[in-house]
Amino acid sequence: MQLIFDFPVNPKFSFDNFVVCAGNKSAYHFARQLAEGDGTENLLYIYGPTGSGKTHLLTAVANSICSAAGLAAIPTISFRNIDELYRGNYPAEEPSKLAERFSNAPALLVDDIHLIPDNVNIRVELWQLFNDFHTAGKKIAVTGLYPPKELPRIDDHLISRLLWGLVAKLDIFGDESLRMILKKLAEDRQIYLPGEVIDHLLIHRRRDIPSLLNALEQIRHHALTTKKKISLRQAKEALQR
Repeated sequence: MQLIFDFPVNPKFSFDNFVVCAGNKSAYHFARQLAEGDGTENLLYIYGPTGSGKTHLLTAVANSICSAAGLAAIPTISFRNIDELYRGNYPAEEPSKLAERFSNAPALLVDDIHLIPDNVNIRVELWQLFNDFHTAGKKIAVTGLYPPKELPRIDDHLISRLLWGLVAKLDIFGDESLRMILKKLAEDRQIYLPGEVIDHLLIHRRRDIPSLLNALEQIRHHALTTKKKISLRQAKEALQR
């Protein structure tokens, strides 16, 4: 059964359509190195604010591993949705649900580790699973909101292990980086986004990628339905609806 936190092969989030800029190039190169390399580096931790591209890169890693292994999907966990697996019950005596989840998996992919529940049993499960994959030489990629030493509810020994591998920060909220991303998002949708529209979005909208993408879709949809050329005036009309 495929749960909502399986990562199926999804070209929407690939290395090819990830917009590389000054604030994310290290994370991008490390993720490709992990996914496509010879196993010399098999541990990666990526951190950064919400909407900075962590899940995009983790999904790109999953897609690459799936492609190499001929798989349709690869299991993962997002601690944002962990109750889908545990239903709020974390008994110590039962077999590890995480171990069952990742049985025979080619890699351990963990999203939003900063949201791990404050429960000793699940921390023990995660530690054991991490050790099993690390000992087996399998690839491990983890994302979180904070640097390893600032992660809440994570035991010191797991923090220490995360620091053994590659660690990269995503910081894309400078104007130059966001302009590059907006231009690429527009190009992917085969539309031209004037510079004054980009400036307006950066001043008047939230600066995380999901919010900017939502604004871009509003502008595109309005232009298509009204048959108007995208301009600052048109964009303002679209965003007022």
